[in-house]
Amino acid sequence: MTLQQEIVGNAMQMAVVNLSPGQTVYCEAGKFLFKTANVTMETRLSGPSGGGGQQQGGSGGMGGLLRQAMGTAMQAGQRMLAGESLAFQYFTAQGGEGTVGFAGVLPGEMRALELDGTRAWFAEKDAFVAAESSVEFGIAFAGGRTGMSGGEGFILEKFTGHGTVIIAGAGNFIDLNPADFGGRIEVDTGCVVAFEEGIEYGVQRVGGLNRQGIMNAVFGGEGLSLAALEGNGRVILQSLTIEGLANALKKAQGGDKQGPTGGLFSTHAG
Repeated sequence: MTLQQEIVGNAMQMAVVNLSPGQTVYCEAGKFLFKTANVTMETRLSGPSGGGGQQQGGSGGMGGLLRQAMGTAMQAGQRMLAGESLAFQYFTAQGGEGTVGFAGVLPGEMRALELDGTRAWFAEKDAFVAAESSVEFGIAFAGGRTGMSGGEGFILEKFTGHGTVIIAGAGNFIDLNPADFGGRIEVDTGCVVAFEEGIEYGVQRVGGLNRQGIMNAVFGGEGLSLAALEGNGRVILQSLTIEGLANALKKAQGGDKQGPTGGLFSTHAG
């Protein structure tokens, strides 16, 4: 069953989802805005991949219940490690059609992605807003040294299955395919919102350990790393980075500690 949704607004968009009777949508805690009275709300630690989309029966006895509890604990632990919300909120329309509203937490765009079961989607943490219960939410790790060196991108959200998933970012979105640009694009690590399975994602040093490389890192505003995306598939970038927004707010409040430099000496929010 296709999720009927409409993304409305400009600078701060929101998604208005129309649910058919019995249809369920779930969101990360903190992304819910409003609902009609006939839509029930339930908060659970488990995601759809752990039976969160539908309550599982008691088959399997104590062993089945123990496996389900351990699976839920592992999911919650992964999300906590990733800095995500521990719980999901589930909304189900009862006795007729219902409406639910969701939004991200930063001024910017939202996007509805349609999964057909052939390709997964990966997104930066905090990009997830809501999805059908047929879409499975997971945590993916980009790899030890690669992810850690980039600061961002080490931990990714992963969406599989069939149905609609709604994501949000900061500023405006631009859709690119690295295949249209020689097979590779390099971007600020904070600009990546989401990309399709099949895209290789890594983090590389900005320049070498020479005079120009040091100038790029100290004064260029990018620090020591860039994200590299290779392959043939959709990539969604955002025009505003969280670090850039945080630094702009600090500067406006007279608390900017950067002086004339960016990059290596910039103050990272958090």
